Amino acid sequence: MSKVICIMGESGSGKTTAMRNLNPAETFYIDADKKGLSWRGWRKQYNLESKNYICTDDPNTVFILLNRISKNQLHIKNVVVDTINGIMVGDEMRRSKEKGYDKWTDLAACIWGIVDVAYTLRDDLNIIFLAHAQTERDDSGYQFTRIKTSGKKLDKICLESKFTVVLYAKTRDGRYVFETSANHSTAKTPMGMFETNEIENDVTIVLNAMEEF
Repeated sequence: MSKVICIMGESGSGKTTAMRNLNPAETFYIDADKKGLSWRGWRKQYNLESKNYICTDDPNTVFILLNRISKNQLHIKNVVVDTINGIMVGDEMRRSKEKGYDKWTDLAACIWGIVDVAYTLRDDLNIIFLAHAQTERDDSGYQFTRIKTSGKKLDKICLESKFTVVLYAKTRDGRYVFETSANHSTAKTPMGMFETNEIENDVTIVLNAMEEF
């Protein structure tokens, strides 16, 4: 069973930047937002010629890629999907003229299917899903941050329930950090994996901790 994590955060919170220390020779990057990466020199690390980068928000393509990498590209140890929301919105826009409830059920099913299949892939593979976050406030001022979804069907499913590790990328005193446990958010990690509620914004730290846990 592969290791699967989700990193959620607002735009500009450092989700993509957290991937900077992954080894490009062992990483396949699925750029579902089609915006490129966020550090100097990334194009030399991830590109079509190196066969470790693709821009696509098509859920079927992502599903096929995950299975193909697991079975045939054994040198790949990390797959990044940046972001789940790019897939949601892309599918929603392509079907924007469709009426009825069925398309929302289909959308929920395809996202659920992608996350679900990630757990069935080979044992030495890490699947890293990035996701945009949304913060909701009630009339009393209480606020809560969770993964942003498209449609009420996905809200009911609660994507966080599919992940053992959900990190909340945020800025604190000018630094980019990961929140590791719930603090008005759906962030969570297994008990004892991290000693502090905040860690450095670096996904390799998280993967190493998961390997040792």
